[in-house]
Amino acid sequence: MNEEPKIVLSPLSQEFSRDGITVTVEISRAEDGNEWALEVIDSQGMSTRWEDLFATDAAALAEFLSAVEEDGMSVFVMPSALH
Repeated sequence: MNEEPKIVLSPLSQEFSRDGITVTVEISRAEDGNEWALEVIDSQGMSTRWEDLFATDAAALAEFLSAVEEDGMSVFVMPSALH
């Protein structure tokens, strides 16, 4: 039977706010893995996940912060539907 690998959440995972937008930054890896995944979740539960993995959790956080500086927080928020 295949068991799901246990996931380790980095202590660098956090809520991050800027420009009136708050997201959850999740940095995680498989318990027996060495590379870290990066996912950003908006207040509606929609997520942006990087395809690339990172050698360290600090490198993953640095990539997120770089994306915020370059593109702003709005890239992580799904547009609301117009009715």
